[in-house]
Amino acid sequence: MTHLPDGSLPWLHDLARWIGTWCFRPALRLRVTGLDRVPRTGPVVLVANHSSMLEPQIIFGMLPRRSVFLVKEELFRGVGGRALRAIGQIPLRRGQADRTPLTTAVSLLREGGLIGIFPEGTRGSGDVDAAEQGAAWLVRTTGAVVLPVATRGTRKQAGTGRRFRPEVDVLVGAPFALTVGKGRTGLLAATEEIRVRLADLVREVDDVRKTKR
Repeated sequence: MTHLPDGSLPWLHDLARWIGTWCFRPALRLRVTGLDRVPRTGPVVLVANHSSMLEPQIIFGMLPRRSVFLVKEELFRGVGGRALRAIGQIPLRRGQADRTPLTTAVSLLREGGLIGIFPEGTRGSGDVDAAEQGAAWLVRTTGAVVLPVATRGTRKQAGTGRRFRPEVDVLVGAPFALTVGKGRTGLLAATEEIRVRLADLVREVDDVRKTKR
């Protein structure tokens, strides 16, 4: 199985992953820790913090297996949008009831695929102060494990100048099983657990970066 949506091109997906593995290294001092924690098989919901456009590209390139991310629909325009579809990424309408992307994600997870989602819903500080319920819903529907990934260093601090080869840290946390209870209450509780675990991982990265300064 390709573990990619219908209409995507597996060979192009694999080429894009290869390019993503190497294209940022000249511009960034990239440190990736915990890559061995990524399950090589089976359904996985990857959750990551989000503070810039770089995180999705870096994570996509570093993963040792095919991955499909839920990406905001605004990026699926023109040539770039066709390229995203060709490599198997899924457009998601933010702030609207749209079950199509989640239904596609469920099908891929049930085949044993990996789905990436940014639970904050939009770019911000990356501290994971809030989270939406899509990840918990996917876990409840498919029984997938959750894989947290924290990234720091991609966002230029306000008031600072252009940075030459900034240090970017990516920390892959331990995958964990998540029991999601019934109804909205169950989703809210599971979403908060995901948020807390991811926020803790982000703080762990921050602590490591402080010791290296």
